[in-house]
Amino acid sequence: MGRGRLYGIDAPEMPGACREARSCTPGDPYASRDNLRWIVTGKEVRCHQITTDAYDRRILQCWAGGVDLACAQVAAGQAIERYGRLNCRSE
Repeated sequence: MGRGRLYGIDAPEMPGACREARSCTPGDPYASRDNLRWIVTGKEVRCHQITTDAYDRRILQCWAGGVDLACAQVAAGQAIERYGRLNCRSE
């Protein structure tokens, strides 16, 4: 399916990615990335495109092993809920 953004969350930006005058999500972007990698390792990842954003990026709801990835990132403290309302249910 390629790249996209997870629906309903905002994660810390990699160094240099937070544009000036923007309030970016605090936290360690490497820990957030690594946590997501850990969640999906060895599991089938399934995604459903919800929409596209103003930058023409695909906004996705994704699951790995039945776990909603956005909800798992928020629960682990690696992202915050933003840009939508999460529905933390199993696939």
